[in-house]
Amino acid sequence: MNLPEDLKYTKEHEWIKLHDDNTATVGITDFAQSELGELVYVEIDTIGESIAIDEVFGTVEAVKTTSDLFMPLSGKILEFNPKLDENEEDNPGLINEDPYGDGWIVKIEISDASQVEALLSAADYGALIG
Repeated sequence: MNLPEDLKYTKEHEWIKLHDDNTATVGITDFAQSELGELVYVEIDTIGESIAIDEVFGTVEAVKTTSDLFMPLSGKILEFNPKLDENEEDNPGLINEDPYGDGWIVKIEISDASQVEALLSAADYGALIG
């Protein structure tokens, strides 16, 4: 299972890449995408909204199920990955192919940096998923 050391993780299977300018990139983990199977749709209708930690900010839909996406840190949704747009050729399949790269889902502006301390390290997340 691919768990990059430079990322933080949540128990809800999101990953977070922190940036120096109080922003972060968020996606779902390699484990999550493998459990969900082939992703066919991503819905993010919260762009520009401030969302509290652990609140739903969107959904991912696989062939057999739909799963909520939970905000890993309180903040404002700045951007949805344009490569996941349903009009794009690759669209949600990028999450299956490259969950930590081109398959990122949103960029956020963090409103409470102290919440970062509660996120999981790669080792802790690895222990969680076994």
